[in-house]
Amino acid sequence: MISLKKYLDAVQTGSNNSGETEETDILSAAIAAYRSALLEMGNCSVDACSGLGEELKHSLGKLEAKLSAQMSSKDVAATEKNVQEQLQGWGRRAARHYQEKTGEVKELLIVMARTAESVGARDQRCAGQINEVTARLTTIASLDNLTEIRASIEKSAADLKTSIKRMTEEGKAALDHLRTEVSNYQEKLEKAEEIASRDALTGLHNRLLVENQIERRIAAGTPFCVAIVDIDGFKKVNDEHGHLTGDELLKQFATELKSACRSTDLIGRWGGDEFIILLDYGLSEANAQTERLSKWVCGDYTVQGNSGPKKIRVDASIGLAEHVPGEAMKKLLARADTAMYRNKAESRAAEGALKQ
Repeated sequence: MISLKKYLDAVQTGSNNSGETEETDILSAAIAAYRSALLEMGNCSVDACSGLGEELKHSLGKLEAKLSAQMSSKDVAATEKNVQEQLQGWGRRAARHYQEKTGEVKELLIVMARTAESVGARDQRCAGQINEVTARLTTIASLDNLTEIRASIEKSAADLKTSIKRMTEEGKAALDHLRTEVSNYQEKLEKAEEIASRDALTGLHNRLLVENQIERRIAAGTPFCVAIVDIDGFKKVNDEHGHLTGDELLKQFATELKSACRSTDLIGRWGGDEFIILLDYGLSEANAQTERLSKWVCGDYTVQGNSGPKKIRVDASIGLAEHVPGEAMKKLLARADTAMYRNKAESRAAEGALKQ
């Protein structure tokens, strides 16, 4: 990427000559190769860690879509830095994810091994006691005194009963212990799955979980709508106030979004400054809900900036689409995305008309 930036600087500052067309062609090919590499990195991240890969794939896909041969060297450098941050952050999250999974599996294996060991030791003790009873019963055959025979049988029967009772009690205790440990492991696993299904910054559901829920609704054939919410001009917030301020704004916006939605609505962070909502009702009711939601989340937000608290005006564009029976998830999301960009364009046109 660094060499690509240097080459772009050379092309943009160089004078016109006979090789200019050839250099432009080479640059276009280099940009295309880099775009392809970004997409492939996203696909590989899903294969490497399905629980976390979708978010990285989406982020790299957005960066890939912005790349073009007409970019300035400054834009290329910013993209390079963004890619590095995305990959480093994803690498750390994936490492922690697999460390947690490995630790949980080791714990369960140790519990099972200890339980098997305790059962084996118990069986050895009981086997020894039963062997003693068997040996005693064998000697009865050589006894002539009926009283001694009866006493020996009674003692053997009592010992055998005690051994069987102890075996039953110890077996039950071992099984109860195993059930408790497995239950604890299940709780840890469910907690890990819950963490993996959440967006680390906002605490909302992540893209992977939302997509799974969309697929479930499609398979069930139940009516539902999808709303994509995009914060207008969010890049300007990062540029003027810094990424930490931008992150704080995203968290506040997510909180307001959750407050404005119904308890039955499923809200997730789609990636970057985009959010998604699954509404389990028809288009008419969903339209009324998104209109109310827009009024709720848009307005002034106070966030901590580089030089103290900052008041930032936030507007958002919302695209709504109702699922059509037989429609694939990809097409449904594309319709919602198109509606969101149409809403954004209409807002810009209305704002421009007011300025005039």
